Amino acid sequence: MVNEKRIIKQFMKLVSFDSESFSEKEIGEYLVWKLKSLGLLVNTKNTTGKEYLKNHPDSHPNIYAFLKGDLPGDPILFSAHMDTVVPGKDKEAVITEDGFIKSVSDTVLGADDISGLVSIIEALSVIKEKKLSHPDIEILFTVSEEPFCEGSRFLKYDLIKAKKGYVLDLTGSAGIAAISAPTILSFEAVIKGRSAHAGFAPEEGINAIKAAADAISNIKTGRVDGYTTVNVGTIEGGSARNIVPDLVKITGEIRSLDHKKALDKSEEIKEIFDECCSKIKAKLVYKTVEHIRSYTVKKSDEVVKRFGKACSHLGIETEYINTYGGSDANRLNEAGIKTIVYSCGMENVHTTGEYVYIKDLIRSSQITLTLMTENNKSKDGGKTNG
Repeated sequence: MVNEKRIIKQFMKLVSFDSESFSEKEIGEYLVWKLKSLGLLVNTKNTTGKEYLKNHPDSHPNIYAFLKGDLPGDPILFSAHMDTVVPGKDKEAVITEDGFIKSVSDTVLGADDISGLVSIIEALSVIKEKKLSHPDIEILFTVSEEPFCEGSRFLKYDLIKAKKGYVLDLTGSAGIAAISAPTILSFEAVIKGRSAHAGFAPEEGINAIKAAADAISNIKTGRVDGYTTVNVGTIEGGSARNIVPDLVKITGEIRSLDHKKALDKSEEIKEIFDECCSKIKAKLVYKTVEHIRSYTVKKSDEVVKRFGKACSHLGIETEYINTYGGSDANRLNEAGIKTIVYSCGMENVHTTGEYVYIKDLIRSSQITLTLMTENNKSKDGGKTNG
């Protein structure tokens, strides 16, 4: 029932907006108009952090929208984000002969997350066009998702009545859904030593780089267990090759599908830095920031079973995975809304080689329509295939 030409046209329209994180004003205004034209009630006064828009004047509020249903049952939430990563200005897309949409310039395509936006808009368009019956539907289009879901951090969650939701923000072919995602912690270790001339008085110095090197060599990185990854990402310090370095800063991150494991790993890393600094009497300032918190949704939960039923109805195979990337689903689950993330056909995201397979974009729209309508009847009594 979805319209391929309309899907492609809508995708190209959204690509035309410059919508890097914190610069979503134009695409946001368009999406507000689009949702209203489809009959939804739209609310953009949903931000708890008043300083957010003040500090980011080119951004846009999160968009919450509601479509009243004519069927009983709990409301269902569908979400995608408006922003893209850098470089995302002056994007230009081309349709290839073999059925892909890709960037033709030195920018990202923006399929992350234009694919999700388009799938939701197309499903709503079909509902209006065909007068399909459906329960109450809630829509959430967020801003600044890429920098650790900053936009959804300030959302007024009491607006949302749904207890189950779907976020369209995953790479891969249609039918893939992530039912688990990690806690992401960043850490910063600042080591303070004492400077001295490396040739005339090295014994008077405390070499901060030595303490850092000792610590890093003792920190296990990469995939440290079946749930957790650790990375040391940057190191900076020292002022000259003939001066004992008195200051070094190391940054890194921890991702774990188990929140407690992430916290324990951070404490373990802190203890390693502490020990290595104590050996040479250097001082340590260690800080961590929790960006998003892990969640796991069981396959037996209704939100997962419903997704499987929708895909089965369409003849699409399902695959349930754990992802080590975060999304707005992390925040929604933390707010008590059982949410999974499913694929909308985007590939090679966060690179200038990003592309979307049109066939998967169509399937994503079909899945979304089916989830919104289930196997209901249209208002004129005709059968739907959604």
